[in-house]
Amino acid sequence: MFWFIVLAIILVPVIELWGLIKVGEWIGAFPTVLCVIATAIIGGYLAKREGWATIQLLKKQLQNGEPPGETLLEGASILAGAVLMMTPGFFSDILGFFLIFPYTRRIVAFLLKRWLYAKWERGEIWIWRR
Repeated sequence: MFWFIVLAIILVPVIELWGLIKVGEWIGAFPTVLCVIATAIIGGYLAKREGWATIQLLKKQLQNGEPPGETLLEGASILAGAVLMMTPGFFSDILGFFLIFPYTRRIVAFLLKRWLYAKWERGEIWIWRR
């Protein structure tokens, strides 16, 4: 696991830089910088809008005594997508948009829930209860 993290820390910026250079070759440096700034602004706006809606849904579920598990997973997806959108690079922006848009975010939350449940059934995660 350690080497996977080290490899990701090294490879992700290299891939992002390569993408920025290639796009810069195709459309020029100034339009590339404008695209990076525009995706950060659009991503920030979408993350704020979707995050606020998720917070409101979470409050409603808590007031009604409903378990907010899927809403929390969607909130974590929005947060991860917002972080990816704020980092410069087109590949992270694509993944960030994927995590912020409601339809794809629900797919990610569903897959994450299935993965966590499988790990819990195998005894790899504990849930502490009083």
